[in-house]
Amino acid sequence: MAGAWSLFGAFSGLQIQISMLSHHHSWLAVISYQVLVWSLWIPITLAIGALLRRVPLRDFRPSAVVLHAALALVFGIAHVAAWIVAELVLVPYDFMNPTRFLPRFIHVGYFQVPIEIVLYSLVVLAYYVDETSARAREHERKAAQLETSLAEARLHALELQTQPHFLFNTLNGIASLVRAGQTKEALTMIGGLSDLLRYALDRAGGGTVPLAEEVRTVERYLQIQSLRFPNRLSFDVQVDPGAARAAVPALLLQPLVENAVRHGLSRSDAAGRIALSAERRGEQVAIEIFNTGHLDADRKHGIGLSNTIARLSQLHGDQASFELATHDGGVMARVTLPWSEAR
Repeated sequence: MAGAWSLFGAFSGLQIQISMLSHHHSWLAVISYQVLVWSLWIPITLAIGALLRRVPLRDFRPSAVVLHAALALVFGIAHVAAWIVAELVLVPYDFMNPTRFLPRFIHVGYFQVPIEIVLYSLVVLAYYVDETSARAREHERKAAQLETSLAEARLHALELQTQPHFLFNTLNGIASLVRAGQTKEALTMIGGLSDLLRYALDRAGGGTVPLAEEVRTVERYLQIQSLRFPNRLSFDVQVDPGAARAAVPALLLQPLVENAVRHGLSRSDAAGRIALSAERRGEQVAIEIFNTGHLDADRKHGIGLSNTIARLSQLHGDQASFELATHDGGVMARVTLPWSEAR
């Protein structure tokens, strides 16, 4: 604001000096004088802003309009008076400079006071334009914060749905071992479940983890499932070293592997195989989970897969994809994520 009024004064002084080149006035004196004269509007502008906060004009109340109109006249007269005093003291126009206050005040005031009132109105308008812009920016900021909060809440809700999902499945497996009298295997499975729960609790609230960390958890889960299906479940995990550092949503792979176990082994007495692989492909990370068995019609609509798809969409939009299809005598789940390195 201070710079704007000073710049306006410098421009006015330059314009006046150019129009009076034949009079040979000092460039420095004329421009400095005009800068000083128009810089007097800096405190006036601050005063107008303070007044608008106390007596706003938004509702155009008659009393507020009258008050501001009166003050516009007072500020205009005061500025013209200060203008003339500065002119008499600084003498920017040499021998042509006025020497008497009152005649000069009347002459300048007659033409300048209406302009001063217009300037007052422009300052009021500028304040309200700036205030409106500030409110719009604040509204946009709050809207963006709300949208982020809602997205985070939705992700957290999806995670809360996913975590009990694998917990209940594993507890059911433990119960089956207990009923079968396989106490040692049940205790080992409880220990594994403890590791899985610790991982889930440590990652509560969302965020991303290195793919290698997710894969270790999946391997622990598959080891537990091997106790449920002795001599029936075999699994293989192959992660490209370049993909191990990829940032992936916590607990992304868990529901996919659960589905592979449930649909590939739980519904059949035959032996089954699960294979997980991951590699970096340019600016993407591709993760594939294969299981023997058939693709059931209801598999795509389970809680685990539905939440996985929703989380991917929430986090990455169109940059992520999920596919579930028959492949090589079994079923393949493919997840593609944009590449970013975990911190």
